[in-house]
Amino acid sequence: MYNDNITNIIYRFLNQEPHRELMVKYLKLLFLCVLITTSAVASEDTLMVKAATKEIIITGFTRTIQTQIISSEVPGKVLSVHYDRGDTISKKSFIKIDPTFINFQIQNTTESMERLNIAIRKARSRVSYFEKESERIGELHKQDLATESQKDSIVQNFDQAGLELESSLRERAALKNRLGELVERRKRHRIYAPEGWIVTDRGVEENEIVRPGLPLAKVSDYREMAVPLSVSSEELMAIQALPNIFPVQLESDSPGASINWINPEFDEKSRKLNIELIIKDYEGPKRGGLKVSFSVKVKTEGIHIPEAAVSRRYENSIVTLKDSGEVVQLLILGNEGGYFLAAEDDRLTPGTELIPAGSTQQKGALQFRNDVYDGIR
Repeated sequence: MYNDNITNIIYRFLNQEPHRELMVKYLKLLFLCVLITTSAVASEDTLMVKAATKEIIITGFTRTIQTQIISSEVPGKVLSVHYDRGDTISKKSFIKIDPTFINFQIQNTTESMERLNIAIRKARSRVSYFEKESERIGELHKQDLATESQKDSIVQNFDQAGLELESSLRERAALKNRLGELVERRKRHRIYAPEGWIVTDRGVEENEIVRPGLPLAKVSDYREMAVPLSVSSEELMAIQALPNIFPVQLESDSPGASINWINPEFDEKSRKLNIELIIKDYEGPKRGGLKVSFSVKVKTEGIHIPEAAVSRRYENSIVTLKDSGEVVQLLILGNEGGYFLAAEDDRLTPGTELIPAGSTQQKGALQFRNDVYDGIR
């Protein structure tokens, strides 16, 4: 009896016109929520708002990874030059400078050391003699067979012989250092360049007189090639987002490249940063001026909306938010690769999920929006 009374009260309440219209709206809202909740199961692909990007081509040209200026450390006359422009450096010396005068100095120093060695042997012999003589005179002095003057004279001669020996040893050490210096200077009369590098400039000929520090030639290392670039902050971020070794187009080949260094100093005139790439695993001709290009995606104004989420109604483009069911009108700016480029909207942030266009979920959302508008009117 009690349940029947409750049923009659609810029935009479819903039969009243204002209450019936309100209940219909609540039921429609409940139906929409159920559709939106089950859309994740019904739809295989998630439609999501993405930040807008555009593809740009970055181009640069190869150059040597390292360059070195060849110069002489010693003055003299050039006897021979063994490489010309374009030659690859081997183990053979690049330039030979006349060593005649340094050879004379080495010979004189060697002879001086030999004479000093003879003097040292004499000094050691004198020291040995006066040492024995000092001991003999000392014994005779104890027996009153030698005078005090004889003893003092022998001791003084012994001390002088020792000082002469020490002086000769120090002089020999100085001559040995001098000889080592001369030998090192003679080595500098043969000028070498790094093996495997290529001669890119040569400014010296045979029989010329050269001075220390004067540039004689230039060699470059083309075993690895670098690509200097000047990029914006957005372009740098896009390059850094690529793999550690990313593909590039070099002439007709597609080798890899990686970032060698980034100069943190900002160029206020160009508003860009300078970076350098290193070409990897390239077997073609290695020289400067080879064109290198690759593409990156950089952020641009607007947002990317999946075409599958956009409905066209009376020349208006709309999407429906999955979480709230809200319908948002779009300002289309273009399209590319299955996405519309649209103007930014606070409700359409990157990562926002959308309902597929034409789906039951979207139709329910649109119908609910129309009913709400009709109710407001």
